[in-house]
Amino acid sequence: MKSAKDYLDEANETVPKMAAADAIAKHAAGSGVFVDVRDSGDIAKSGTIKGAQRIPRGMIEFRADPAMEQFYNPALKKDGEIYLICGAGGQAALAGKTLQNMGYTNVTNIGGFPGWKEAGGPTEEG
Repeated sequence: MKSAKDYLDEANETVPKMAAADAIAKHAAGSGVFVDVRDSGDIAKSGTIKGAQRIPRGMIEFRADPAMEQFYNPALKKDGEIYLICGAGGQAALAGKTLQNMGYTNVTNIGGFPGWKEAGGPTEEG
């Protein structure tokens, strides 16, 4: 039987990671879609990346599947650049693995929001 650590290790093996400074440069260039996968309560406490899509990890399959018309988020494209962030990087990795399993080809884990904020990335209120 798999443990949470097993799932996280698998996700970290397949979902590439990017340093906050590099992700901030991508954001400044208008490159890709930034997605905060934390729940709304956590985002309300700390804020999020300026302009980020807010898609809780528990909803990622619904928001990423065009067949789920009432839930689908059209900002998510299977071949588009998608940058995922959470509190520390674990939820972003797991969400990234899910997206890969759904056929998304360019998914990157940019770690935790505190790192983004410390690196001077643009933010907005939650």
